[in-house]
Amino acid sequence: MSRYDRYVLSQYLVFFGFFSLILVAVFWINRAVILFDRLIGDGHSALVFLEFTALTLPNLIRIVLPMAAFASAVWVTNRLKGESELTVMQATGSSPWRLARPALVFGLLTALMMSVLTHFLMPASTKQLALREAEVTRNVTARLLTEGNFLHPAPGVTFYIREIDPDGTLNDVFVSDRRDPEQATIYTGARAFLVRDGSRTNLVMVDGLAQRMDAKNRTLSTTVFADFSYNISSLVQSDGPGVRDFRTISTFELFTNRAEIAKQEGHPVDLLTEELNLRFARATICLAVTLIGFSSLMLGGYSRFGVWRQILLAFGLLVFLEVLRGIISEPALNNANLWPLYYLPTLIGLGISAVFLSIASRPLRVLLGRQNVPTGNDPASLGGSA
Repeated sequence: MSRYDRYVLSQYLVFFGFFSLILVAVFWINRAVILFDRLIGDGHSALVFLEFTALTLPNLIRIVLPMAAFASAVWVTNRLKGESELTVMQATGSSPWRLARPALVFGLLTALMMSVLTHFLMPASTKQLALREAEVTRNVTARLLTEGNFLHPAPGVTFYIREIDPDGTLNDVFVSDRRDPEQATIYTGARAFLVRDGSRTNLVMVDGLAQRMDAKNRTLSTTVFADFSYNISSLVQSDGPGVRDFRTISTFELFTNRAEIAKQEGHPVDLLTEELNLRFARATICLAVTLIGFSSLMLGGYSRFGVWRQILLAFGLLVFLEVLRGIISEPALNNANLWPLYYLPTLIGLGISAVFLSIASRPLRVLLGRQNVPTGNDPASLGGSA
């Protein structure tokens, strides 16, 4: 690469990092507020919140990476045109195709980054996130140790703790179990302790009262106890190993063993085919949007009003490609044989970029056969330019 190519590529990468940081921060704050309220509200520590947010970052970056690449291409190209650097390069004989080389390399780099995300980081982070969510769901202590609030850890169950001592003693505990409509039971205890026994978690209540209501016989029985052990493991839904989320399956498995995965784990073959092709299509679209951002701004000559019309054109094409990706997803999902449709937006984007670069290389009047080279005897040439 020439010194100019390295200079322009460095500008692309600098602003790509800037726009990526801004967009990821915006999306992250939007999701972090919901995640913070859910995790911290359920009694989890800030470290758990940070771990969950870190595991969601690959998916966030996957969303914003094409937009950051497009914004970087448009911003840098607009700055180069505004400072006449592209004009100088064209005056020295460099064609728009030659000037597109840094944008092409930048698009390939962003496609490579997206490939690493979709093929490696996202499946790994999604798998780890599913494991941590299952652990948090099974963590009865974290869900129930919230003082001063009526909690509903399961349908028909109400749990209340007035106060929790520093040593973990629960004071004034109330448990209402209405899961059996024929017999509702209310347990109250002056003190209680959570005791783990392997996979089971027991609530040991001291100095309490159990009230059992028999709806069929319309009787109420009460029992005073000095200590009572109540198994609360069933209050939290515990999922078995089950089947894997299709997003956690490696690309190699999806490529070589889709039929077997669909048979063993119950995922539709069309869904697995969509996931496999989307991982490649998300990378190739980065190259297309980068070249569209560059080639759109190469249309037209210098104007003191800027290139805002070309920028609007590039943005409109970006929206068009995103809409097209949404339109083709349904027919391709319903029929696995239509998998080439996933790459249609990329091919259209690359085709549009090639057309724009061709127009920039040869003005439209030349392409239409209207070239008119003035001669010295031509009155227009004698009158000069306006």
